Amino acid sequence: MRVSVLHDLNREGAVIGLSGGIDSSVAAVLARQALGREKVLGLILPEKETDPLSAKLAGRLSAQFDIRTETVDLTKGCESLDVYGRRDGIVKANFPEYECLKHRCKLSLPGSLLDGSDLNIYRLVLLAEDGTSKTRRLGKEDYLGIVAATTVKQRLRMVLLYFFAEHENYAVMGTTNKTEADLGFFVRYGDGGVDIEPLARLYKTQVYQLASYLGIPDEIIRRPPTPDVYPALSEDKEFYFRLPYADLDPLLYAWEQDVPLDEVVQAMHLTQEQVLRVYSDFKRKKKVSRRLQRPPIELSDEGNVLK
Repeated sequence: MRVSVLHDLNREGAVIGLSGGIDSSVAAVLARQALGREKVLGLILPEKETDPLSAKLAGRLSAQFDIRTETVDLTKGCESLDVYGRRDGIVKANFPEYECLKHRCKLSLPGSLLDGSDLNIYRLVLLAEDGTSKTRRLGKEDYLGIVAATTVKQRLRMVLLYFFAEHENYAVMGTTNKTEADLGFFVRYGDGGVDIEPLARLYKTQVYQLASYLGIPDEIIRRPPTPDVYPALSEDKEFYFRLPYADLDPLLYAWEQDVPLDEVVQAMHLTQEQVLRVYSDFKRKKKVSRRLQRPPIELSDEGNVLK
């Protein structure tokens, strides 16, 4: 990492977004160990819908490992781009009773891939103050509208990271792990807009193992992984993967390494139908990942794609 930042990228240090999650915590501690305190800056970037626990845990990590931090509230930026208003308009069209001060919302996929073959069609979940919830299947236009508004949050974070990076002549350090990168669980020019990815070859379960070795606080390790962009808590497994990482990573490894199906079935205590259903989902997500990771398409004078 030190060679990559100081020599390959010709930068004087690294800036990283601290979310209070396990990936950013591990990446930040690795950067602190490789570069030293004076060459690492952690940014805490909340907005009004961020879980308050995120900033608390980011602060606890920075105190334990002596990482310099800056906090910038992104609420005004989100408001200026009408992030909340655009999303709330769609929510209210689906749930007329919706009031932002009385309800919380999130997007969710159907249950576990191991339990059924429901398609990956998102549902809008509305949670009331009394704990009751309503769910409505979203049409394509409403789904895309909510995603378009919400991903602005990740892209605003990227903008602030690069502001501080340019100001300090630092590299922007990413926090995407191999599981997320391989299956497309990141935002292009959002959390995918970085200079270096220290975790890109580690499955999520390996990140957990490394976190324990590094002494990351247990509260961070135990925290349910979440993109933390919706008013209601939305875990990774319900928002995108439809599996917990303990099942997801071994199956992804087996799929990528062409492990014989009968060995996978035996090791995971699953049926062939369950494994093949997960593999089919992997194929769909892999297509998303390729699109997100490819560089901009260049065109020739005749309008054909340059190869």
